[in-house]
Amino acid sequence: MSAAPGVAVERFRARFGGTPHVFSAPGRVNLIGEHTDYNDGFVLPMAIGERTWVAAKARPDRVIRAYSLEQDEERAFSLDEPFVRRESWLDYVEGVARALTARGVPLVGAELSVASEVPVGAGLSSSAALELAVGLALSTLSGASLEPAELARVGQVAENDFAGVRSGVMDQLASALGREGHALFIDCRSLAVTPVPIPDDGVTFLIVDSGVKHAHAENGYNQRRDEYRQAVELVRATGRSLDSLRDLGMEELALLEPSLPEPLFRRARHVVSENARTEQAALVLTRGELAPFGELMNASHASLRDDYEASAPELDHLVDVAQRQAGVLGARLTGGGFGGSALVLVQTPALERVSAVLGASYWERFRKKATFRSARASSGARAEPSPS
Repeated sequence: MSAAPGVAVERFRARFGGTPHVFSAPGRVNLIGEHTDYNDGFVLPMAIGERTWVAAKARPDRVIRAYSLEQDEERAFSLDEPFVRRESWLDYVEGVARALTARGVPLVGAELSVASEVPVGAGLSSSAALELAVGLALSTLSGASLEPAELARVGQVAENDFAGVRSGVMDQLASALGREGHALFIDCRSLAVTPVPIPDDGVTFLIVDSGVKHAHAENGYNQRRDEYRQAVELVRATGRSLDSLRDLGMEELALLEPSLPEPLFRRARHVVSENARTEQAALVLTRGELAPFGELMNASHASLRDDYEASAPELDHLVDVAQRQAGVLGARLTGGGFGGSALVLVQTPALERVSAVLGASYWERFRKKATFRSARASSGARAEPSPS
């Protein structure tokens, strides 16, 4: 067990006094289905073991005071004053509070102490873990009980409208609804979630953190969303009625190529093909067919690299080296891209060797140190036992 929950409680007692309630939510790794969630498509994430922990206690006023162990700073805001974006971690905390208020939750003031095991900027959704843990804490302290999917929507609103990142709802749903031993096949249009068992066949999902931080609000993520919307509008201009690119198949998209100038056709091709890959990936994973799953991971990375241009040289290097190793079934970038982590599906007996090769090759090429962690499917956001 990580020291994070104990540290969150310890810092809470030192700063605020008293015995808090404790809540947590996991980060996530996306197995396949990238940049499809904000176009009503399909994704296949799983919650991971690393979690964000929030120790919390109600206050008698309408002020929320929050301390972050990672930032080693305390900040505060009043629920009775207008929101002002600070371009900091507090935007996510306050965004959750404002989104809960907008849904009619009668929030009370609170004191929060936050400690996280989820690395920031690694593509493992540290922001969703923070949003879900804070959202569960604030709603519980206020006497409200939200369904996990509704809490996920609260987190998405915080991310979109208050932190300024126009992401889909995948990260928050994975953090809210994570299930031990399972990935989650999510239809981002209907929000239907289907648990998909992960075979225990001597394989490991290895997360390789490139150390290249991605800040979605400052990079190409929002630009890709704009390009996606442009592609949808151009398709509609041809007379095709559709809500999103999810409604297109590859054959129909090929016929529409003359109507989509570059790079919009390639952006659309990634989205349409990635949706098809994700549906197929959920099917073969359910059957326990790991080799075809790995092939789909490889194809996903190629599409993200060439059509969506959401990769980075460091990620391409890690993926290329991994794919050439004996014992590796597949590899791709994971998360929004533009930095962050690669995901490698490796036969467990080869795990140590593959990690050593990747680490040495990465250092030789970039003079950077990669960080390795094995991913296990974890449970979602939850209230924790009261500290002693």
